[in-house]
Amino acid sequence: MSDTSPVDPELVAEQAFLDRAYRRLDESREEAIALASMVEVGKGGTNQARWEREIINQSIAERLAELDIGDRSLCFGRIDQTTESGGGSYHIGRIAVSDANKDPLIVDWRAPVSESFYRATGRDPQGLVRRRHFISRSRELLGIEDEFFGEAAGSQSAVVDGRELRGEGALIAALETSRTGRLSDIVGTIQGEQDEIIRAALPGVLVVQGGPGTGKTVVALHRAAYLLYTHRFPLDGQGVLVIGPNRLFLGYIEQVLPSLGEAGVELSVLADLVGGVRVQGRDTFDAARIKGDLRMVNVVRRALRDRQRPLRRDLRVGYGTRYLTMTIQQSAGIVDEARRRFRTHNAARKFVVARVFETLANSHPDGPAEVRAVRDGLGADEDVRAALMWMWPVLRPADLLHGLYGSRALLRSACKRLSGAEEASLYRPWRDDHDGSAVLWTVDDVPVLDEAMELIGPLPKQKVRADGSRTDEVRTYGHIVVDEAQDLSPMQLRMLTRRSLNGSMTVVGDIAQSTGAWAHESWDEVLDHLPDRRPPQRRDLTVGYRIPGPSMDLAAKVLAVAAPELSPPVAVRDVGDEPRFVSIADAEDPAAVIVREVEAERLALGQGNVAVITPTDQYDAMIAEFEARGIEVGRARQQGFDHPVTVVPVSLVKGLEVDTAVVIDPMGIVNDEPQGARSLYVAVTRATKRLVVIHDELPSFLR
Repeated sequence: MSDTSPVDPELVAEQAFLDRAYRRLDESREEAIALASMVEVGKGGTNQARWEREIINQSIAERLAELDIGDRSLCFGRIDQTTESGGGSYHIGRIAVSDANKDPLIVDWRAPVSESFYRATGRDPQGLVRRRHFISRSRELLGIEDEFFGEAAGSQSAVVDGRELRGEGALIAALETSRTGRLSDIVGTIQGEQDEIIRAALPGVLVVQGGPGTGKTVVALHRAAYLLYTHRFPLDGQGVLVIGPNRLFLGYIEQVLPSLGEAGVELSVLADLVGGVRVQGRDTFDAARIKGDLRMVNVVRRALRDRQRPLRRDLRVGYGTRYLTMTIQQSAGIVDEARRRFRTHNAARKFVVARVFETLANSHPDGPAEVRAVRDGLGADEDVRAALMWMWPVLRPADLLHGLYGSRALLRSACKRLSGAEEASLYRPWRDDHDGSAVLWTVDDVPVLDEAMELIGPLPKQKVRADGSRTDEVRTYGHIVVDEAQDLSPMQLRMLTRRSLNGSMTVVGDIAQSTGAWAHESWDEVLDHLPDRRPPQRRDLTVGYRIPGPSMDLAAKVLAVAAPELSPPVAVRDVGDEPRFVSIADAEDPAAVIVREVEAERLALGQGNVAVITPTDQYDAMIAEFEARGIEVGRARQQGFDHPVTVVPVSLVKGLEVDTAVVIDPMGIVNDEPQGARSLYVAVTRATKRLVVIHDELPSFLR
C-alpha cells in the first residue's frame, strides 16, 4: 500500500491528473449543451429537416446523460504495461474522457485494454507491471493502493476460495459503505470471477449460479452494460430487457445501469410484457402450480377452439323479398378452413366474415347475388352479427381467459388433461366486464394470458409502435437478463423464450433460494424451457463479498437443511458482528420487545438502513404495531427502502441487501412459507453488517 499522507507525491500527481480529467468532463458537457442550443435555433423547415433535428437532439440527450455521473467517481484505477505489452499507462474509469486533442485521458472500463485491470493475477499478470486502485469520494482522491507483477511483485494479494482478490483495500471500503436503499454499481471493484461473466460471449444462454452476497445481480447488470458497449450494433436497435421478480426489486436496481452510462435498457416485471390488464397479487399455491404448468398450453388451445364454433342451427335471414341461408355444415366448413389457413385467431376474422357473406350471397334463390350488396344490406342484421360472434368472435386474451375461468362447463371442455382438483383451482366466478378494468389478474395468470395472446394475435386495426410492431404483439429483444430465475415456472420461462430474438440470455439466481410454487432443484430444469440454439454456458460465483463471516456461518446452518447439496459462498470478510438472538417467549408484550430491539439497532447503526423481515402473513400486523407506538416505518410494498427502518415480508426480500436485518419469527417462516427453510436462508442473508433474530421458538438447526 502506498503512503497516502498529504505529502505523498504519487497521491498529489494522481489528484492533479484527476482534476484535469474532471475539467475535460465538464467542458465536454458544456460543449454538448451548446450544441443542443444551436440545434434548437430555427424551428420549422421540411419534414426531413425536422427529423434530422430530432435525431441530433436525441443523440445530444444521450451524450449528456452519459456525461452526468453525479457524485460518483470518474476514475478508479490505472494500469502500467510491460514493455513487451506496449509499455503504456491507462487510467480506467466509468466513461471515456479525452483531452482537447482527442487523446484518451480515461479509458472506459468496458474497453478491451481495461480487461487486464480486472483479470490480472500474480499467476497471470496479463502484461502488467503495476495495477493501481483509487479510493476516492466524488472528485477527491483519498488513497491509492498498488499491486505489482513480475519481478516488481511484492507480497501476494489476499486469496479467497482459491482466487486472488483485486484491490482488497478499495473492495473492503466499498463493502463497508452504508446501504442507501438502492443497489450501487461495482465498476471500480469488479473481481476476476465476476469479470469473466461480464465479458462472456454474447450468443446463447449463460447461467450464473451465485449464493447470497456474491454479486450475481450487479454482475448481470454490468454484463448488460458491457454487451451494449461491445455490441452497440445490433443491440441498440434490438433492445436489451432486464426482468426482475417484483417492482420492489426493480426500484432497488434502477440506478445501476444509468450510473454506467446505459439508460436505454428496459427494466420490467413479467406483467409489464402483457398490456391491457391489471395485475395484482398471487394465486394460491395449487393454482400457481397449475398455471405455471406447460399443460396450460393445451388448455388455452382447447379454450380457443371452443370459441371457434359451427352454428347450432341453420342461419336464415330476410333479404328483400327473399331469404338467404347458411347451413350448419357450411358454417363448420368455414371454421375448419379458417383454422387451417391462419396462425392466429383474430387474423382469421376477416376471412370468416367474407366467407359467411359469400355463402349467404350464393344461397339466393334466383342465383348468386353480389357479395358486396349482401354485405351492405345485412351487415347490421342482428342474426348475422350473432352468427359471426358465435362462429369467430374478435377476442382479447383477457376475454378468452375470463370466460374460461368463469364457466365450469368451459373448464371441463378445455381441461381434459387436468385432474378434478387442478381444474377446480382455475375456477373463479364470472363478472360482467366490458372494458377489462374490473378484472384483476394475478402474477401467475400473466404467462397464461401471454400464451393466449400468442394464439389470438393482435386486434384488427390495432395501434402501431414506433418500431413498426403492434401494441399487442410480442416484442423481441437482442439480449434478455433474467434475475431470480430459479423460481420461474415453465410457462413463465416459455414466455421469456418467446421474446428472445436469437437465444441470447443471461440467467442468474441461486437454487438454494428457490422459494416459489415452482422452486427448481437444478438449473437443468430451468434450461429445459429456454432457447437451445447453442449449448448453454454455466458459471458459478463462489466468493461472498457482502455478508460478514459470522452471519455466513449462521446461514450455512440453514443452508444445510434448505439445500444440503449446495455449499455456501466463502466470505471475504471473516470478521464482523456476531448474529444476535433475542427470545420473546416469556415477554409480557412481545411486540414491545420487537419495537425496542429495532429502535436499538437503528441507533447502533447510525447511517444506513434496517429491514424488519417478517413472515408474509405478519407484514401488516407488524406495521400496525410500530404505528400504534408512534414510530414511523417504511412499507416495502409501497415505498421500497427509502426509510431508515422498513418492514418487508420475507416473500419480497430476495435479491435485496440492507445494513441491518431483524428477522422476526424464524419458526413461522419455516412453517408457513412455501419452501420455508429456503425462505429463512433468504432472510438471514440480507445484512451487510448486523443480523438480529427475534424468536418465540427457534428451529432445531439454529439452537
